[in-house]
Amino acid sequence: MTDTLTRNAVNGIDLQGLEAMVESVRANPACGSACFRVKTEWKGQTRSESTVESFTCAGEPIARNFTIVADEPHELLGTDTAPNPQELLLWALNACMMVGYVAQAAIRGINLQDCRIETEGELDLRGFLGLDEDIPPGYRRINYIVHLEGDGTPEQYQEIHQAVMASSPNYFNLAQPVQM
Repeated sequence: MTDTLTRNAVNGIDLQGLEAMVESVRANPACGSACFRVKTEWKGQTRSESTVESFTCAGEPIARNFTIVADEPHELLGTDTAPNPQELLLWALNACMMVGYVAQAAIRGINLQDCRIETEGELDLRGFLGLDEDIPPGYRRINYIVHLEGDGTPEQYQEIHQAVMASSPNYFNLAQPVQM
């Protein structure tokens, strides 16, 4: 099994498995439905713990078991025991785009030696604190830099970047308003 997976994988992505998933969704769009949920509980001060117990894929529940902890730094009245929600938001964006960069490179047969994403956003605490109603409580802009190294050409990396921007769920979620 390992030899088969190794021969059919690029950047650790099982290309036959990816193609089978694409064909399954193409043949039956209901197979492309994925519903994610997270439950978050306050744990005192600014600390919270979120649990991921399952998600639904193609109408089938899939068990999961993860805990995600968030806290604020001391300077923002927290205990500095975990990343804060803004850092987790940027992490979620990076992690989602990372899957896209690695998979898009694999689809093109490009072996990556390095893939890094550096992301930053600046927000004005006056918005969060309600001190100025003209200042939004969140980011006006998020900047990111992607570093890709491998056996691809600059043109291929640009093509991959465009594909990630067009297909990354979290890039999409942050690049436009989402109804809540």
